[in-house]
Amino acid sequence: MIPTQIVTAQTATRSRGLALVLALLATLGPFSIDTFLPAMRAIGASLGAGPVEIQQALTVYLFCYGMMMLWHGSISDAVGRRPVVLVTTLLFGLASVGCALADNLTTLLIFRGLQGLCGGAGLVVGRAIIRDRFDGAEAQRMMSQVTMLFSLSPAIAPVVGGWLFGAFGWHAIFVFMALIGFGLFVISWFSLPETHAHERRQRLHLGTLLANYVQVGRKREFQLLAAAVAFNFAGFFVYIPAAPVFLMQHLGLGPEQFLWMFGPAVGGIMFGAFLSGRLAGRRDARQIVNLGYGVMFAALAWNLLYNLLFPPALFWNLAPLMIYTTGMSLVAPSITLNLMDQFPELRGTVSSLQGFSQTMLSSLVAGAIAPLVWDSPLTLALTMAFFLTWGFMFRTAFRRRLARNVALAGSTR
Repeated sequence: MIPTQIVTAQTATRSRGLALVLALLATLGPFSIDTFLPAMRAIGASLGAGPVEIQQALTVYLFCYGMMMLWHGSISDAVGRRPVVLVTTLLFGLASVGCALADNLTTLLIFRGLQGLCGGAGLVVGRAIIRDRFDGAEAQRMMSQVTMLFSLSPAIAPVVGGWLFGAFGWHAIFVFMALIGFGLFVISWFSLPETHAHERRQRLHLGTLLANYVQVGRKREFQLLAAAVAFNFAGFFVYIPAAPVFLMQHLGLGPEQFLWMFGPAVGGIMFGAFLSGRLAGRRDARQIVNLGYGVMFAALAWNLLYNLLFPPALFWNLAPLMIYTTGMSLVAPSITLNLMDQFPELRGTVSSLQGFSQTMLSSLVAGAIAPLVWDSPLTLALTMAFFLTWGFMFRTAFRRRLARNVALAGSTR
């Protein structure tokens, strides 16, 4: 008979291994954004595109990323989690080769779009895999572990991108992305389990898929929580497409120094995810989310006051981003699990719709809002205030609706 301690240790090791695989898959999307940023101007110059035109390489990627998120989860509900991951990682690698070989903006945009169509599968399907395998506090801890691991990507990616660009030119960035895509395909082939049993799968039929989307999307609680997560994230994300202007123009940094922003911000994400995992089972989800919002509003107050009163400075402009992402990362796991628990048989679809709503808002921020506000650190801070306030309002509306539903249920007994 195998001792309980050995079984527990083996289970913990398998869980950590699964968390690492899912984190690596989730990095594909953000890595494709952040590795690209330090070389954007040079790519534009090489392809004869101006700053606004080359910005569309980011917007097109995000738009396709968000649109396909609608399908990754629902297709995985029908055919299983593993096939979706294998196909998308392979296609991502091929699309990256196409980007590396592009000799004009149109070709680059086509293959960036294909990258976007594939890049979100690991994140969407990974969340469903976690909820397939784990429950309660264990699921929250697993979600937090994945968040901590994959959040390293935004810190590493711009540094890698800047180094590759400086050493080998911008084409090397996309060659590197191709190697990542093919590498994840091999890793997933040998180590990713199938967690969605045949008897729980939905019919792969357009009418069924659309009916599932309507069922999930029309529920008011889903709408409010998905909007809360998306707007919380947008409060930070506005700084991502603005990074070349924010760091190089306002703070005087070079293309190889993007780590000054992404390092602290990612450190905040990791610390928030760590706290979320530690608090799981010790505090209820509502308390954890309240704490996260308190942290985000403290960061916002710092950001606004400093930029109202003082000129840009490295520490004082970047520290609030680290504090903000700490709170953001505290809030997200609890809300995400709450969303998926509303539809146990449609977790992939729920994950898809949540990812879609968040990415579509991010695409709007990248393509339309960020260029309007990146000329000043104060306007960036005000934009953060706008998004966080709306995120908090959506979450507050959800709490009120939940309380009203509980009261109505009690009155009918």
